[in-house]
Amino acid sequence: MKTEQIEVNKIRKSKHKKRWTRDDTELSLLGLPCFVWFLLFSYQPMFGIIIAFKTFKIAPGHGFLYSLMGSDWAGLRNFRFFVQSNAFGMLLRNTVLYNIVFIVLGAVIPVVLAIVISQIYNKRAGKVYQTMMFFPHFMSWVVVSYFVYAFLSPDKGLINGIIRAFGGQTVQWYSEAKYWPYILVFMQVWKTIGYSMVVYLASITGIDQSLYEAAVIDGASKWQQAKYITLPSIKSVVVMMFILNVGRIFYSDFGLFYQVTQHIPNSLYTTVSTFDTYIFNAIRTNAPIGQTAAASFFQSIACCVTILLANFIVSKVDSDSAII
Repeated sequence: MKTEQIEVNKIRKSKHKKRWTRDDTELSLLGLPCFVWFLLFSYQPMFGIIIAFKTFKIAPGHGFLYSLMGSDWAGLRNFRFFVQSNAFGMLLRNTVLYNIVFIVLGAVIPVVLAIVISQIYNKRAGKVYQTMMFFPHFMSWVVVSYFVYAFLSPDKGLINGIIRAFGGQTVQWYSEAKYWPYILVFMQVWKTIGYSMVVYLASITGIDQSLYEAAVIDGASKWQQAKYITLPSIKSVVVMMFILNVGRIFYSDFGLFYQVTQHIPNSLYTTVSTFDTYIFNAIRTNAPIGQTAAASFFQSIACCVTILLANFIVSKVDSDSAII
């Protein structure tokens, strides 16, 4: 019995023993360029994080690194200045509330459209609809901002032209802050809905078609097929996209808030300003670079905490859907 037990233990150890194979070498070589890219462009720049903890001053006749290392330590003063500033509450409110709306609509509308397009019998028509919805994703916000201005221009804008044709008064769109939450939400959904829809549509096409055939035989309607087959099958993808989007809840699309609004006029400042536009404007002014770096680092810390918290909550509800 002892001899048999020893042999069993040896077999178990041999199974658990990790060996470097030729496949490991090939896969490592394939992943090496990506590893080098992340090392150079993601991890190496993280050295500059210490600017947020310093009172950065340029030393005449010396380079950046010498000036950085020779600057006095500020501790958390830069972070304290940013958090206690008068604009912090407004920036936090705008950034978080806009992103909550974007996350909710970005999860519901693309899923519904993906299910609808997957049910179209004419595949050519489905491809056309998919391409038309995906096309705005490739347009930059700079180009989109010109289209928006063509619609909203106070003098020759298309919408004001229609309003005047019906006897209405011209609307000064870039001076009326109350319209812009709806405009920004519409533009964000219009530009990003196609990309998200393609992701969900790819997941739907991977579902076993025999499930739908069995459901049809049992007399299930299209709504019942979507409810009991499609949605449960793509649940993990929806949750993954939700967690990733929550991880960027303290970031905003700079092009959307800055370019579309024509560089945020003063009349729209409290309505459309976010952390990203605040940091950009601070860089353009004479604001201390340490305070600007602290604001940006605050975003990173907050987003890291948020994505870990969201993943933790999901793991407690459904461990199979968590990404970490």
